[in-house]
Amino acid sequence: MSALTFRLRETPPERLDLSGLVPHRIGALSIADIEKLPIGTSRRGVAVAEIFAVEEGERTDIHFQGGSARFDLVGAGLESGRLVVEGDVGQRLGQAMRGGTIEISGNAGPFAASAATAGLVRIAGHADERAGGAIHGAMHGLDGATLVIEGDAGDRLGERMRRGLILVGGRAGDYAGSGLIAGTIVAQGVGDNPGYGMRRGTIVTATHGALLQSFVPTGRHRLVVAQLLRRAVARIRPQSAEIIPEQAERLAGDLATLGKGEILMPAS
Repeated sequence: MSALTFRLRETPPERLDLSGLVPHRIGALSIADIEKLPIGTSRRGVAVAEIFAVEEGERTDIHFQGGSARFDLVGAGLESGRLVVEGDVGQRLGQAMRGGTIEISGNAGPFAASAATAGLVRIAGHADERAGGAIHGAMHGLDGATLVIEGDAGDRLGERMRRGLILVGGRAGDYAGSGLIAGTIVAQGVGDNPGYGMRRGTIVTATHGALLQSFVPTGRHRLVVAQLLRRAVARIRPQSAEIIPEQAERLAGDLATLGKGEILMPAS
């Protein structure tokens, strides 16, 4: 059976909360019941049928034909299965997901994969600020899942990330890995002040902006853990594995906090 498909009829008139359109929430519903679900966020509100034409299909495989920056909370809380969006999405993509796979062919808004504990999120385009970061008032960002961004990422990538892996094919903005508790970020490039306030964890990058004085060089190393990381990353995104250097220049920090984190870059 083909995927359960939501075909976009027109540009949404307001921001949409699509957190209810995941397999474990709609698996037992009929098409008629799905079409009645409220997805609007304004006082007016809208139902699924006003925005999408729904086509029957396998409930563990959900496709959105057409996307919008007004699609918020896509795949939030996903437990299993596959969710695909042909286009852009808004904020909080895959928030608190616990399994499964999300694939976005366009760009994503802020807070992608925030608090996601398991599963895989792939964004073919760019991601806005705080991808893998904590939403306002939350303690943690990414918490065990894997986030892959083929394009660029905004500022504060992986802010307060606690566990997991973030791979960025392009350049991340300023303050990448700020407040990092644990986990790994691999990016082709990062902006200024990477690792600001990080406690533990690893940032791997080929290029960077200004570095904080609270990071200290520890020399050049051939790290066994880097070899293991390269193998693991190669299974997810081979291009990112090439960023991880065989001989790395290692900076330890942020010494203004716990100081057990590290930034790895190619040895010059």
